[in-house]
Amino acid sequence: MNPAPNLILIGPMGAGKTCIGRRLAERFTLDFVDADQAIVDAAGASIPTIFEHSGEAGFRQHERQVLQQLLAGERQLISTGGGAVLDAGNRQAIAQRGFVVYLRVSVPAQLERLARDRGRPLLQRPDREQVLHEMATVRDPLYRGLADLTLDTDLYTPSEATAQLVLRLAAQWQRLEPSA
Repeated sequence: MNPAPNLILIGPMGAGKTCIGRRLAERFTLDFVDADQAIVDAAGASIPTIFEHSGEAGFRQHERQVLQQLLAGERQLISTGGGAVLDAGNRQAIAQRGFVVYLRVSVPAQLERLARDRGRPLLQRPDREQVLHEMATVRDPLYRGLADLTLDTDLYTPSEATAQLVLRLAAQWQRLEPSA
């Protein structure tokens, strides 16, 4: 058992963090928070706009600030952006404040799931498959090192993945309740 006040989903884009996260949050009566949406809300600009004006480094700075604020809370399911694990401070804060679930997805499944998605700045290139492979090479070890639990989402529909996680989380996650 890893007692933690929050449930945190990590993994690459297209893994199902938002879709599965909403379902898990409902099942465990947690507040669902999409970290990317929280960044948009805090910055007052879309992620593509942040990338356009501040570059990836500027976006990562927004991400770091928003994650620190979110992780101070409790009783949340936080769906992180795929690159949140790139920052060592983010990884440390995530590990300290949450039970971490790595939703793994293969590059072929990502390509299929993201085929019509045009809102992800890092994929606005003709070599999407190569970009996804490069990101996986760098990020997969970070996801694995941070995860308390891993689920390969290639194998499941969102409903099936949620059911699998509910069973596994019931056995492995002890919710750390706030001290009164």
